[in-house]
Amino acid sequence: MNAVARRSAAKLTHLNSRGDARMVDVSAKAVTERVAIAEGRVLMRRATLDIVRKGNAKKGDVLGAARIAGIQAAKRTHELIPLCHPLPISQIEVDVAADAKLPGVTVTARVKVAGRTGVEMEALTAVSVACLTIYDMVKAIERGMRIEGIRLIEKSGGKSGHYRAEA
Repeated sequence: MNAVARRSAAKLTHLNSRGDARMVDVSAKAVTERVAIAEGRVLMRRATLDIVRKGNAKKGDVLGAARIAGIQAAKRTHELIPLCHPLPISQIEVDVAADAKLPGVTVTARVKVAGRTGVEMEALTAVSVACLTIYDMVKAIERGMRIEGIRLIEKSGGKSGHYRAEA
């Protein structure tokens, strides 16, 4: 590895000094309350959104299934993202709301833990899987839906402190 790559690797906690992937050792970190909030959207035609809102999709309750899928995904993030730690999550809230202005569905996830590492990936995974579930449940009606804007909105706790995304 050249000198530039070594300097870059030193800044990325999931890479060792040789640039190899590793799981970060968090054992020396203090246990603190950590919260992360993420969001995303599924954009669709108004007619598709009307079917979702009325609960008339062939596969059933789209919003309810997406909510449960998001919660389940947050709990299994360490199984999906190779370098994530398994965490004793204390709370997961997934809000799935139809929004006529988009038109589409906005998904927001809030994940909380008392631990040594943050829950940003769990919140982002919850939103991603909830959005994919919405797509899966109504793709027979509209294949052109778009999943957009998945991002971290806010995180608190830990050494790096508070973060809030710009509007």
